[in-house]
Amino acid sequence: MTILDRLNADLKTAMRDRDAERLSTLRMVISAMTYRRIERNEQLSENDQLDVLRKQVKQRDDSIEQFSKGGREDLASKERRERTILADYLPAELSADALRDAVKKAIQPLGTEPQFSAAMKAAMAALKDQANGKAIQEAVRAEIGAKKE
Repeated sequence: MTILDRLNADLKTAMRDRDAERLSTLRMVISAMTYRRIERNEQLSENDQLDVLRKQVKQRDDSIEQFSKGGREDLASKERRERTILADYLPAELSADALRDAVKKAIQPLGTEPQFSAAMKAAMAALKDQANGKAIQEAVRAEIGAKKE
């Protein structure tokens, strides 16, 4: 069952349960996938569907940050709930320790003092589906900082 199939099935369940927040969130992500499918003029692969989901989660993260800065906790909490709904469809992310070990392994071939950009490129390629970009970036910075000391 693809992500889109799960989303559509859960959309029907949300309709039956009259869960308005879940319903609107699922409609939004299904709409985003439909736009991407029309844009590319082909069916979306599983990776494409994951990319759309990740983009939607990232948008929620950015909105949460902006609403919190602006003192709009009511809107920030709504975005947090939507992010939680969307995160259920993403694969599980690595723990902090596992992420650091994976980053260390990914940048090991680059030598003792790798450039940040090269290290990020290697880490993102190795860990794309296992953690978000911000977490990978922090782990790479920590690992490069540890190597310089």
